[in-house]
Amino acid sequence: MESKKYIGLDVHQASISAAVRDDAGKLVMECVIETKAGTILEFIRGFRGSICITFEEGTSATWLYNLVKSHVAQVVVCDPRKNSLLTVGNNNDRVDARKLSELLRAGLLTPVYHGDSGIRTLRELSRSYPVVAPDFPTCSAPEPDRAALRLDP
Repeated sequence: MESKKYIGLDVHQASISAAVRDDAGKLVMECVIETKAGTILEFIRGFRGSICITFEEGTSATWLYNLVKSHVAQVVVCDPRKNSLLTVGNNNDRVDARKLSELLRAGLLTPVYHGDSGIRTLRELSRSYPVVAPDFPTCSAPEPDRAALRLDP
């Protein structure tokens, strides 16, 4: 039987506090890692079995989601305003990561949509259109031959 790991991440600009739980809810590991792509992927690759990971919506959420989604079984980006259990008790990075991993294991998190990066690409292209559009010459279609369009009765 394949074991499942539930990872809660409390993400900040320079560091990430991580808490890992197993199927039974036992806290297996806690650590602080750098907020760098290589370090995060190395951390995730260090686990066997199915990995479920969660972190709160924030400035790094889209970047982190796109980074880890192909390496784990499930990614839940949650809404911090709807996680009422995070506001109860002591609040520090380590405790928040523990609570996130437990809430993920229990299925009590409210996810925030983080879909394809296609929408982001579309937004970037539409934003750059006014800058790029004046560089292209305009082409106008020739006027249709009105005599050819007339129908004989």
